[in-house]
Amino acid sequence: MPASFDRSPLGLAQALIRCPSVTPEEGGALAWLGGVLETAGFTVHRPRFSEAGTPDIDNLYARIGTGAPYLLFAGHTDVVPTGDVAAWRHAPFAGTVADGVLYGRGAVDMKGGIACMLAAALDYLEAAGPAFTGSLGFLITGDEEGPAVNGTVKLLEWAQARGERFDHCLLGEPTNPERLGDMIKIGRRGSLTGKLTVQGRQGHVAYPHRAENPIPGMLRLAGALLAEPLDGGTSHFDASNLEFTTLDVGNPATNVIPAEARATFNIRFNDLWTAETLGAEIRARLDRAAGDTVRYGLDLLPSNSPAFLTEPDAFTDLVMAAIETETGQVPQLSTTGGTSDARFIKDACPVIEFGLVGETMHQTDECVAVADLNRLTAIYTRVIAAYFAASARSAPGG
Repeated sequence: MPASFDRSPLGLAQALIRCPSVTPEEGGALAWLGGVLETAGFTVHRPRFSEAGTPDIDNLYARIGTGAPYLLFAGHTDVVPTGDVAAWRHAPFAGTVADGVLYGRGAVDMKGGIACMLAAALDYLEAAGPAFTGSLGFLITGDEEGPAVNGTVKLLEWAQARGERFDHCLLGEPTNPERLGDMIKIGRRGSLTGKLTVQGRQGHVAYPHRAENPIPGMLRLAGALLAEPLDGGTSHFDASNLEFTTLDVGNPATNVIPAEARATFNIRFNDLWTAETLGAEIRARLDRAAGDTVRYGLDLLPSNSPAFLTEPDAFTDLVMAAIETETGQVPQLSTTGGTSDARFIKDACPVIEFGLVGETMHQTDECVAVADLNRLTAIYTRVIAAYFAASARSAPGG
């Protein structure tokens, strides 16, 4: 990290984007972030975790203060690959600003969000000075876009083994569909993937009685899984949804009945289910449809993505008030979208998600309006100030 640095949200975001941290590479992003946090007085740790069959991953944990309450910011510095670099209008790791827009891989997912968290923390701590008596922390992984094995889940275990306890967490994923202030995530759907195989017997199409075509059986089973909704949704969740993503027999010949048909499906499920109860429901539907005539196999892949809900509370209200003050919008409380590392954090403390507009995440020319970086920083600063002010008011003699 340079001796001096641009501490504006834009400057911080540019510095992070210029670190080519494509999963699982650290790319210098966590080293730079740790240097800034150390300069601000944080105690910084850089655990690196390993597991057979997965890449080693660098992580960062930083804390300032020893008192309560403890507000944790969480996120990730790893990014998805750029794709065809020649298709980008601006180099993906240059951090170019054009017409008030910052371009670069990770601009919204989620180096821009981390930059805003960092800028807000620096601003608040400078303003609070010695009067700050709580704790503020950063829990940042390099494995969110990867297998998610050596990242947040192990970093939390490491921190808790050291006696770290958190009161609330704000995760800076890009939660807004169109405009800053649209949406807070208060939970996530679970994810379960299944691989379905129907066995047949290969043969010549002109002699079908000497073969057993697996395709009709596969269509029957697939139809059974899709025929009835899994549920009708809940007050905070949409209905669970099953989608087939592959269906094939691997047969290049037009005159051969294949020996096997294969399909893959994924279910995004709500909190009416666990992976176990949902798996049992899927097997029951397949058994009924198969009867004694369809020979099938089902492999349900291990899932570390449960459905969960963070019940709205005073912290949610505090974040909503900060958003409304800065944007004029009342955000929707949502559980839509894919998975995030909030699924691990929810076991450590209540967690909600709010970040930038996610319209360009993972796309060519990923970008964020500089005005949104400034506005999100203002929101985070309000959240921090209100969080610790509320604690001071509730303390004895406060």
